[in-house]
Amino acid sequence: MEFNDLTSYVFRWIHMFAGVAWIGLLYYFNFVQTEFFKETTAEAKASAIAKLVPRALWWFRYGALFTFLSGVILAAYLGGAINYYITLGMVLGTLMFLNVWLIIWPNQKIVIASNDQVLDGGEAIPDAAGALGKAGLASRTNTLFSLPMLFFMGASGHLNGIGRVPMSSEDSASLVAIILTLIIVVALEINAIKGKTGPMTSVKGVIHCGVGLMIGLLAIIELF
Repeated sequence: MEFNDLTSYVFRWIHMFAGVAWIGLLYYFNFVQTEFFKETTAEAKASAIAKLVPRALWWFRYGALFTFLSGVILAAYLGGAINYYITLGMVLGTLMFLNVWLIIWPNQKIVIASNDQVLDGGEAIPDAAGALGKAGLASRTNTLFSLPMLFFMGASGHLNGIGRVPMSSEDSASLVAIILTLIIVVALEINAIKGKTGPMTSVKGVIHCGVGLMIGLLAIIELF
């Protein structure tokens, strides 16, 4: 066993472990907790926000951090073998990481602080409702991004196609395909910052949108 192989695999293991924790909690928040909050009592919701949500968010944001950092290190190891499948996956993953630390977590801190004040007999923070909406939209967008992100990460090593050809090759994804796919992703990210949830309000809606985005991006890469 060579040291470089062991080092590379250790970072792959960290990437997988942290990624499972991160994406698993992302799906918990979107598929389980959000739906539970819609149906439960105000008292149960307040208790969960005070005791459960902060713990889950700790693992959530640090899972995102270690997934991102280990991914950057792995990308450095890959060097010239990087293809457009994994590049697009990395772009989506990076945006998801930034959404966690720059949008979801800062706004969730406001929601948690407001909930704590109410439980202590005080008034809710006026910005709490808006903060919850911003965090929710970014979380739904991360769920949307997660389906094509996971697909293209896996496709980089297992799916034959133009996107698997190293980007240094003339036979790789075309410039038109790269520009179109990035425009779509950036537009969706802008919506995550300033837009609306739209059809992603429901669990089925965000899953359908994620699958549709995945198919659309793959079609652009292969056909343009």
